[in-house]
Amino acid sequence: MDARQMKIKAAQAALDHVESGMRLGIGTGSTAEEFVRLLAEKVASGFQIQGVPTSERTARLCLELGVPLKSLDELPELDLTIDGADEVDGKLRLIKGGGGALLREKIVASASERMIVIADESKVVDVLGAFKLPIEVNPFGQVTTRLAIEKVAARLGLTGEIAVRASGDGAFMTDGGHLILDASFGRIPDAEALAAELNAIPGVVEHGLFIGMASLAIIAGPEGARTLAAG
Repeated sequence: MDARQMKIKAAQAALDHVESGMRLGIGTGSTAEEFVRLLAEKVASGFQIQGVPTSERTARLCLELGVPLKSLDELPELDLTIDGADEVDGKLRLIKGGGGALLREKIVASASERMIVIADESKVVDVLGAFKLPIEVNPFGQVTTRLAIEKVAARLGLTGEIAVRASGDGAFMTDGGHLILDASFGRIPDAEALAAELNAIPGVVEHGLFIGMASLAIIAGPEGARTLAAG
């Protein structure tokens, strides 16, 4: 089973948790896109949902495939969000934001009664941090913000480069018009402490640590899909 087949397996298992009539947050990334394709097939056969996308990229795919969408302002409370992750540990703490949609992903997940993560086995880790931690920042004062992040990292014993994410010849810009700093910490032994420190920096719009948000993770491997529950 190749990587895409594993993503499809996870997406298929997640679809079993979606009931007709749900208000559904729809995530961003390659695994989430496999979920959208499977969801679109059910919608075409009469399945009823109202979707809220976490990015313009996801919105475009949903519209192309006929998945009905609403804005979060139109549906401010959701039943369920299905989204991918760049890393997930045994306590369902996540790193997200590799696709650059972490702010909207976190807002949508927070508006949902439940969040289910779909991923392949390569995303499961003992300690978060091998994947670069995305930190979304306001362009104004970005150097000051990066220095503040570096000081926080030093206090917590974290080392590694913190760099502005590039795209083409310039900096990557999020759907909200912000920059992303990718922090190569390698290991984050105390994710809760880092999240609290980052939240206290004025120039930080949001960060890719999703803690206490996922209730279930569906992990696909060569032998099929398994679930990890919060607790």
